[in-house]
Amino acid sequence: MARDDIILKCTVCGMENYTTTKNKKKHPEKMEISKFCPKCNKMTVHKEKK
Repeated sequence: MARDDIILKCTVCGMENYTTTKNKKKHPEKMEISKFCPKCNKMTVHKEKK
């Protein structure tokens, strides 16, 4: 399969909040998206975990 599961991690507190999939062949760079973090209680940038 071309799609792989990835974990999104909050850049502020480091909590791993979300899981999603992406096509690593078409988009090899790390994903960055603004999501709600329940620990920070606000919208923060979440990056793909290593």
